[in-house]
Amino acid sequence: MDHSDHLYLLKKGIPTPGGVWGEFGSGRGAFTRALAELIGPGGEIYSLDRDKNALRSQAQAVEARCGERSPKMHYLNHDYTRPLDLPPLDGVLMANALHFQRDKNPVLKLIRGYLHAGGSLIVVEYNVDRGNTWVPHPISYLTWESMAQDGGFENTRFLAARPSRFLKEIYAAVSFKPG
Repeated sequence: MDHSDHLYLLKKGIPTPGGVWGEFGSGRGAFTRALAELIGPGGEIYSLDRDKNALRSQAQAVEARCGERSPKMHYLNHDYTRPLDLPPLDGVLMANALHFQRDKNPVLKLIRGYLHAGGSLIVVEYNVDRGNTWVPHPISYLTWESMAQDGGFENTRFLAARPSRFLKEIYAAVSFKPG
């Protein structure tokens, strides 16, 4: 997958530029660059990852990709499974991050709490329910629909998919906090 694939997966879930977003488990920032490009300089991103080196690489990559067209960026060395003081968010992106959690309900509860009413959660996941060593707990889209509803989200919809050499297909979906 390349940058155009990342943009393709996210763009239907981010219909307008701007807003305050969180990206949880952002890693080296492949999807952060796409998110930054889609929300543009009027937006703001709180990018969380446990790996300081990944965040440093991400900051350089976002600057190289977006330059002056970059949203305001906050790089936070933090574990997204633990509470954090954030402003109310318009959206949260979790790209290839949620599949590391066996029990996703506590994470979904935290995320729902960060979002303002009507805020969106975009997940990017492998479209299977059985994982491997590198993707231990993936979530197929059908499983995500019911998991999101059980987690207090509504209006879940499929955004896009791309073939993947790992576990066949990767998809993006969006769910909303009621409000």
